[in-house]
Amino acid sequence: MEKTVTVQAENRDAAEEQVKAAYYNSEHILDAEHFTGAEFNTQVEREIQHEQAPMMDVLLIRPNMYPQPVQIGCELENLQKAVGGDIQAVYPYEDPVALIMDEEAKLTGKDLNRALRDEDGDMYDIVAGDFLVVGLGEDDFCSLTPEQMKKYEEHFHQPEMFVRLGRSIMAMPLPDDKVKKADAPAKDAPVPHKSNHDRDSL
Repeated sequence: MEKTVTVQAENRDAAEEQVKAAYYNSEHILDAEHFTGAEFNTQVEREIQHEQAPMMDVLLIRPNMYPQPVQIGCELENLQKAVGGDIQAVYPYEDPVALIMDEEAKLTGKDLNRALRDEDGDMYDIVAGDFLVVGLGEDDFCSLTPEQMKKYEEHFHQPEMFVRLGRSIMAMPLPDDKVKKADAPAKDAPVPHKSNHDRDSL
């Protein structure tokens, strides 16, 4: 809209200020008769880029199941969801990898999963509940390399069952016909046991 008015003033700036003040005091009203036209413009369309959260390729190890390559987010909540609790990381191997597990899995009675062994093959600990094998970057966890993925899939390939013999526990390979399928619902039913110092120390 456009309207031309005539005023007397000392200079151009004073004239503009005078008309502006009159406009804000509703002395000059713009209506349909002051319509001068409309302009339409186009702009080149831009594709909106959605930033994708970083993901990493890791190995998921579940009780009574073969290892599963999975892709998960790098955030703390992603790792906690994957193992079902507050995470604990351990570094039992010379390779730049870590095992991420539920730090309270044994206390809450989750199924025993895989044995950890020393260089002589002797069992020194047992991981309970689901855990992840992840790579180690400079500052954080990262994807496993294809070579690491293959190596630790083979290392943890056979699920294990655990048998108590007196005051000790023996790890034995779980027969293939007892292995759960990957799409079977996960079940963290605790193994019935009485409180025992040896069990609590594992």
